[in-house]
Amino acid sequence: MGTSRTAPNALNRDLRLAVADLETVNPWMGVYRFSILGIVFLGLVALAWTAPNMAGFLGYTAIAGIFYAFWLICTHDATHHTLTGWAWFDEGAPRLISWPMVWPYGAYSYLHHLHHAWNGIDLRDPERVQWAIAEYQQAPPWQQWYVRHQWWIDLFVLGGLGLIAKTTLHALRLKSQTPVLQRHLWLDGLGILVVQASLTLIAIGHHRLLDYILFWIVLERVIGILLQTRDHLEHYALWGSTAGHQLTQLYACRNLDTHPVMAWLMGGLNDHAVHHAFPSIPFNHLPEAFCRTTAILQQHGWPPLLREQGYLQETLRLGSRPCLIGAPQPADPTGRYHMISCHDLKLT
Repeated sequence: MGTSRTAPNALNRDLRLAVADLETVNPWMGVYRFSILGIVFLGLVALAWTAPNMAGFLGYTAIAGIFYAFWLICTHDATHHTLTGWAWFDEGAPRLISWPMVWPYGAYSYLHHLHHAWNGIDLRDPERVQWAIAEYQQAPPWQQWYVRHQWWIDLFVLGGLGLIAKTTLHALRLKSQTPVLQRHLWLDGLGILVVQASLTLIAIGHHRLLDYILFWIVLERVIGILLQTRDHLEHYALWGSTAGHQLTQLYACRNLDTHPVMAWLMGGLNDHAVHHAFPSIPFNHLPEAFCRTTAILQQHGWPPLLREQGYLQETLRLGSRPCLIGAPQPADPTGRYHMISCHDLKLT
């Protein structure tokens, strides 16, 4: 296969041609997905706040958190303007649903574009979750212990607050270099302040401030688990570059085999490789783009894109096998350039 492999430039050209017709955004598909998830979430919130007892309140809130997480995932599509393609909607709606959970959407949107540029290439990638060997070796013992148990700590301890803190810290580090990022931080801060103050005053007015605090905490815990799982699965143990940015993105992202309903809820992000290679393709066309891309790669003698097991199976597998980003290694026979040292760290 290696001897008959097509040159990267020709392959990149054919890949772009193969999916060019899939880049058209149907705004009503995005509106439908956004609306359905929002209606279900708000319905569950109404059930929670009218529940006759604490068990009902907590139960409905926890289920609402699941749908809120999927609703927030819509904001990812909005960063690429592939949710509806309407700039006013894709810029405004995500902020309205992010600020109640103290999520700095504007800063995230800017950093996410850096992630697309740097994934597999530049260790400054703001969404990189995997540590490099040098970072691990230079870390104090308590941080090394954290890296060995990173998955479970991030998912169940740091959760949503961990993602908020990570995004905010990355934005603060870069804000002096990027004036637009400063404006995003100010707008996010003001929006979060206004929304949280309004919700708090409403809760106080109804003598339910403690219920509101508990409600927010339950949502944060549930949303944090789901979003941290997605955040880790998309790239963990796949860091590496190959011939050109487009091919690097195809091979430095994880694709997951999941039920079509789950794929819809996740906005097609289980087909993560084609999303990274062609971020202008809307979520409803990603499955077809995956099939076409895999076919083109095989025609040109390059390794096909693989679908790994589902979200739960891969979380259990990767969470129990922590590994580090290592020094560059020689290209393997398939032409992929590896930068991964996947030796197991001892879980002690």
